[in-house]
Amino acid sequence: MFEQRQTKNFRQAGLTTIALIYHMTVYKLRRGERNAVAGLMMVVLRGLIMVSVFYLIFFVIGIRSSPIRGSMIVYIMSGIFMFMSHNMAIQQIMTAEGPVSPLMKHAPMNTIIALLAAAFSVLYNQFLAAAVLLLMANTFIEPLNIEYLVPCIGMFILAWFTGCCIGLLFRALQPWWPKGVAMISQLYRRLNMITSGKMVVANTLPPMMLNMFDWNPLFHVIDQTRGYAFVNYTPHNSSLTYPIYAGLVLMMLGLMGDFVNRDKVSLSWSAGR
Repeated sequence: MFEQRQTKNFRQAGLTTIALIYHMTVYKLRRGERNAVAGLMMVVLRGLIMVSVFYLIFFVIGIRSSPIRGSMIVYIMSGIFMFMSHNMAIQQIMTAEGPVSPLMKHAPMNTIIALLAAAFSVLYNQFLAAAVLLLMANTFIEPLNIEYLVPCIGMFILAWFTGCCIGLLFRALQPWWPKGVAMISQLYRRLNMITSGKMVVANTLPPMMLNMFDWNPLFHVIDQTRGYAFVNYTPHNSSLTYPIYAGLVLMMLGLMGDFVNRDKVSLSWSAGR
């Protein structure tokens, strides 16, 4: 109990790190609900509510069929799942355990493990919700035809990845301006309700409106997803490489900021605020 753990080789160190990430991911998943099954059901229910609300919105404004030739449910879910995984990744990365967290008093723990656990917990929750809701819709409503399923899963992971990168940048800036960064991150997540393009088809947007959307990596991810999901839709106003490059740049900036904060942070950082 009182002996310092030492790894003898690279393989043992890698396995120890993977085990720590796994246990921290389980901790993040179990922290909100005492019952694991109830927690997973709440995640599915949250996704179901989002899909139902947007389906009702489309029905009220008079859109009874998909703007793209195909299933209306696939059109809605292709936007909702990307939007939820992106926004939840931002929120979880920003609120992950930091250098002064009590968990960091345990020798094997570090902030990178906490960040990876927060990211994987979001991916697990959202992927489970998406799979369950797609299976339910395919079973009880209508057969769903997704033209290229594997690339759609890749786009789902890309939406999660860009959300993690943006959350990492917000996390790096938060200690220097806590209230301001919290407001900016909340504003970005609220703007994603519109600027993500989940309610519009990018190919039908005029150039003036396209400039309001194409700065957002999530807009490109959702439009490319619909290009893979529908056989009759080919994206012309979005790019697959833009969210990848934007995510990598934001991740590098966020990691550099997090390394700087790790050297300067203390329990009394915000005492004067």
